[in-house]
Amino acid sequence: MNERLKPAGFTRILRAFAYSAQGLAHAWREEAAFRQETALAMLVIPLGLYLGRTGVERALLVSPMLLLLIVEILNSALEAVVDRSGMEHHRLAGMAKDMGSAAVLLSLLLLSTVWFLVLFDHFR
Repeated sequence: MNERLKPAGFTRILRAFAYSAQGLAHAWREEAAFRQETALAMLVIPLGLYLGRTGVERALLVSPMLLLLIVEILNSALEAVVDRSGMEHHRLAGMAKDMGSAAVLLSLLLLSTVWFLVLFDHFR
């Protein structure tokens, strides 16, 4: 049997970190939406840390922004895989891309809802 030897321990962690850094670099370089959402994160995260009155509020204000970035990266990865499989239009490819886009939209809705609910409670 021809099994590939996989690194273990600290070497595995270092390689995983390097692959993650490459993924972030690809997202930054290739995806305008990721760059726009990162710019939004540069505003939202410090503001969330400042406006949150408790650790829980701070976590609630910051976490959806991080989730949005995660979902955007996954959506971009999905689109890359679909595009790699062929440029001809296929119903399932369109459906996959639309669902990825919907996940990003729902993440934005989550971010907006959490911010509204937390800040509304502040001004009641």
